[in-house]
Amino acid sequence: LCNCSAVGSASAAKCNGTTGQCPCLEGYAGPRCESCAEGFYLERRSQRCRPCGCSPAGSSSARCDDSGKCQCKVGVTDLKCDRCSDGYYRFNETTCEPCQCNNHSKTCDSLTGTCLLCQENTEGNHCELCKEGFYRSTYPAHACHRCPCSTVASTGTCRIQPGETAPRCDKCKTGYTGPNCNQCDNGYYNSDSICVRCKCNGNVDPARSPSVCKPDSGECIGCLYHTAGFHCEECEDGYVRDPEGTNCTKKEATLGPETREFTTSAPNASKATSFSTAVINSTLSPTTIQTIFPISSSDNSTSAFADVSWTQFNIIILTVIIIVVVLLMGFVGAVYMYREYQNRKLNAPFWTIELKEDNISFSSYHDSIPNADVSGLLEDDGNEVTPNGQLTLTTPMHNYKA
Repeated sequence: LCNCSAVGSASAAKCNGTTGQCPCLEGYAGPRCESCAEGFYLERRSQRCRPCGCSPAGSSSARCDDSGKCQCKVGVTDLKCDRCSDGYYRFNETTCEPCQCNNHSKTCDSLTGTCLLCQENTEGNHCELCKEGFYRSTYPAHACHRCPCSTVASTGTCRIQPGETAPRCDKCKTGYTGPNCNQCDNGYYNSDSICVRCKCNGNVDPARSPSVCKPDSGECIGCLYHTAGFHCEECEDGYVRDPEGTNCTKKEATLGPETREFTTSAPNASKATSFSTAVINSTLSPTTIQTIFPISSSDNSTSAFADVSWTQFNIIILTVIIIVVVLLMGFVGAVYMYREYQNRKLNAPFWTIELKEDNISFSSYHDSIPNADVSGLLEDDGNEVTPNGQLTLTTPMHNYKA
């Protein structure tokens, strides 16, 4: 009897008469076609042999286990060995190569090899670049450090130039300079860690002094056109603004009704002589003044006028007069008060009266004061003072003698 498998053989009753080999269906093997052929596995649910389907490029053999899992090569995974493992990508149709991520990532796209989730501030297909705002240092190798560049003063990006060890900022913003853009450029000064343009009202020449103003305070350097001040906003001594208020012109030496101080100096003179123009105007003509005190128009001339107006002078004199009058009135009032006080002291009503039977003994505080006036102490017309100093008190009914 052939005894062929009813499942695996083509005919259960027909076999080779010499060897006894049954005709097997595809996927079956054995004398009676009772087992699965190579490249097939027995599916438990149907009890039939199914093809393994292993990828020829990714598997090491065509065999698979009872679950249908193939034996995969290194870097290959999945049930049929048709997918690269994590950390590998398909280099060609036959092999999976490890991801090339410069040790900054462990995963990459399994088809293209592009690195995923780059770490340590890196980016790029193979994590070979530093992110924006970071630079690659030589030590430790291929490490990315943050650029020492402020985004306020620069673009925030930097790089190490060949032959240098420290990074340089790529581009400084307007007003900043230096390798790290932490210094103020010419024409700017530091104001609370921010570079601000110098304010010199256009009265400085950058060609003469490139810094224009002091970098720490902003004070203008080298004011031109006869200007002065912290921001070159004022005119020098001896110069005034023109009617348009733009340029500083030399002050003209004119004699007017105002009170000015006229000063002349000579090389051999040790002391300047001052005259009030109020006196000069009243006694000398301008021609005579010019003859006596010649005013030179050259730069060596030191004549000047003090700007004290006639109105200001009158106000000062009036103030002094008022102060003097107030002081005099205060003095007179004080003398008057003092005399009134003395007068009241002398007329103080201090009496002593002693009654003895039919007469009255009377004495007052004024008895001890020479030249005291006691008449003011008696208000009634009937009271009299006798020549001997005794006081007679007279009433409508009785007369008393003291």
